[in-house]
Amino acid sequence: MDAFLYHLSIGFSAVLAMEPVTLFGITANIPVNLLYCFIGAVIGTLIGVLPGLGPVATIAMLLPATYALPPLGGLIMLAGIYYGAQYGGSTTAILVNLPGETSSVVTCIDGYQMARRGRAGVALSTAAIGSFLAGCAGILLLAAFAVPLAKVAFKFGPAEYFSLMVLGLIGAVVLASGNLLKAIGMICLGLLGGIVGTDVNSGVARFTFDVPELSDGIGFVAVAMGVFGFAEVIRNLEQKEHREVFTNKVTSMFPTREDVKRMIAPMLRGTLLGSALGVLPGGGASLSAFGAYSLEKKMSRNRAEFGKGAIEGVAAPESANNAAAQTSFIPLLTLGIPPNPVMALMVGAMTIHNIQPGPQVMTTSPTLFWGLIVSMWFGNLMLIILNLPLVGIWVKLLKVPYKLLYPAILVFCCIGVYSVNNTVFDVFMTAGFGILGYVFAKLGCEGAPLMLGFVLGPMMEENFRRSLLLSHGDFSVFFSRPLSLALLCATALLIVLVALPAVKKKRTEAFQEE
Repeated sequence: MDAFLYHLSIGFSAVLAMEPVTLFGITANIPVNLLYCFIGAVIGTLIGVLPGLGPVATIAMLLPATYALPPLGGLIMLAGIYYGAQYGGSTTAILVNLPGETSSVVTCIDGYQMARRGRAGVALSTAAIGSFLAGCAGILLLAAFAVPLAKVAFKFGPAEYFSLMVLGLIGAVVLASGNLLKAIGMICLGLLGGIVGTDVNSGVARFTFDVPELSDGIGFVAVAMGVFGFAEVIRNLEQKEHREVFTNKVTSMFPTREDVKRMIAPMLRGTLLGSALGVLPGGGASLSAFGAYSLEKKMSRNRAEFGKGAIEGVAAPESANNAAAQTSFIPLLTLGIPPNPVMALMVGAMTIHNIQPGPQVMTTSPTLFWGLIVSMWFGNLMLIILNLPLVGIWVKLLKVPYKLLYPAILVFCCIGVYSVNNTVFDVFMTAGFGILGYVFAKLGCEGAPLMLGFVLGPMMEENFRRSLLLSHGDFSVFFSRPLSLALLCATALLIVLVALPAVKKKRTEAFQEE
């Protein structure tokens, strides 16, 4: 307990550290990291409110900006954008029936119906309270399990890391929505893209097609910003704007005593489910929100009201997605494995500052590790202030036509990509990946598996080849080590679980054809 409190004191000291800042010719000492946390929370809320932009696209766009920031400040800001978007997405879901973020799709079902019945204020406060309490619970779990998991991670060798990454990729396929074969194809494409460049061992250029700019590999920022940023803008231009905003019906924000009784249990169940699913590869906030809503429909005494404005249908998914947003940092910070595309972008942000994600961060950079965790609590507290009293301001942003927003977004993306290496080649590459991302969206292929494959590809290859070098080319090293064997068995079990429904479906289709 003493060690836990000591670690938290390190985090609070890092976040509240006073640094001199000059603004408009005036120099003052302010807690800079707390300012970055506030900026991230504001941007995240804004992105969550505006339909069409999500945290993945936004973080991809802002990655170049972290070059100019200190490592802790940059990570705090990006983390604030992620969990801030989970908060802000509920506002448009409730008032406009448009999910500002993917995980807010479920909130539309009952939240919008509550708004139509004149209970928009209660729905918004329910979402905010559930998000705050679940976020705090997720932060406590992150802080509590970080040290034990990091100790386990130090026992990992190259073989164990390779097996863990294989499990992560297969888990992402199993839990991803959409066609299974398409998800596998996207992961394979990401793995191939990740090994473009100069071979680490031999120094030979691979898959560069004699293009000098590719000798260092395909830029992470270009891929992320193209597949998620540019492609999202192109796709949103196809959508017709029709928004019915219930701003005039946001009156009382306080839930009644009966509302409080009905929301407590769903919040607890949503928090527990979201905390568990957030750690899993491919889980994340979206899966947690859908899972929590389905669970409440089965367990609630008021299941007949679901779809008609049940307060449980708002409390459970909003609690789940925010708990998942916090606990998804656990595998990233303790094992160095990103469980979802947002965490994959966080890996990119850490490598920008020459920080190797994994258990060594806790020992080599305890200020960064615990400062990031403590900043999440401050960010969740800020989001309560941003989301309840300022609802009117956020809703007014919905009236800005998207045709005015997308040119500014594209210009900002191009400037950001160019600033990374000061080369026009990266801008053209981003545009190419933007077109490719749009084609993927049209074909029903998700960009998340591609991003995870692209990030984990070089790490998998490095650990795979290192394992074979240490074992003198003996492939049995992956099966002779107990921990590696357990991870591969878990991978095989996941493959069996995902294959069984597919076999059953094929049999049913064959039977119907006959």
